[in-house]
Amino acid sequence: MVYPATLEQDGDYILVRFPDIPEAMTQGQTLEEAFDMAEEVLGLCLEDQKNFPEPSPVQDIRKKFPNKEVALIGLDLAAYRRKYHSKSIRKNVTIPEWIANMAEEDNINFSQTLTEALKEKLCV
Repeated sequence: MVYPATLEQDGDYILVRFPDIPEAMTQGQTLEEAFDMAEEVLGLCLEDQKNFPEPSPVQDIRKKFPNKEVALIGLDLAAYRRKYHSKSIRKNVTIPEWIANMAEEDNINFSQTLTEALKEKLCV
């Protein structure tokens, strides 16, 4: 996902706002920090959504905010979730006994196999 953001100097900080996602705003002391924080706040605001706002064209944002710099901020939501929500949690599952027996005989790690299958199913 890529969204346009506005950047403006405010004292010692660079303020970053996403016009298409009003709740997404942050700041950084350097341009690099501002971009890092922008990606993080974008992920935080979008991580639980099913339907994402349509990004505005950059030229529309420049017209609407002529006194601000405009930058495109990209977000790999799968990478964001891996980075910030990667702790493992316990889940109880029910599987047929014969499959469980075969898997145990082959020393298959159930947690690893379930994780791999879910990632494949979810295309992440």
